[in-house]
Amino acid sequence: MRMHHVGVVLPTVEQAEHLIDLLGLEVDYRGYVKSYHSDLIFTKYGPRLESPIEFIIPHEGVLTKFNNGKGGIAHLAFEVEDVEAASQELRDKGLEMLEPEAVEGTSDIIVNFLRPRYSEGILIELVQTVAPIDRSAGAGKSQ
Repeated sequence: MRMHHVGVVLPTVEQAEHLIDLLGLEVDYRGYVKSYHSDLIFTKYGPRLESPIEFIIPHEGVLTKFNNGKGGIAHLAFEVEDVEAASQELRDKGLEMLEPEAVEGTSDIIVNFLRPRYSEGILIELVQTVAPIDRSAGAGKSQ
């Protein structure tokens, strides 16, 4: 496994764009995750950052209540070759995943999460790349 990204939940796109500008980050691409009713903004890999940041802006559901609605660091994501196999390895150890099977993240990845009670309270996302990234939706610096 290698680090894929750090997920940060924020209540609004404006807050995400403010942090992107404040930190001098560049937007790699934007997307929408149907499974979690959330917009997302991925920043680019850069010389100072080993992994990008995924800003998650939920519109409904459990993520709107994350950290009492204020947002914050949500998860650490690790890239795996086969998310179902990696999930099954964890299940074989008696651990539970958040989803019964992998769900679509953006159109290029499928994901599942290890329940945080097994990882010292940290939500761990397993990410499998299944298609080329669609960078046509809002790349470049934040608007």
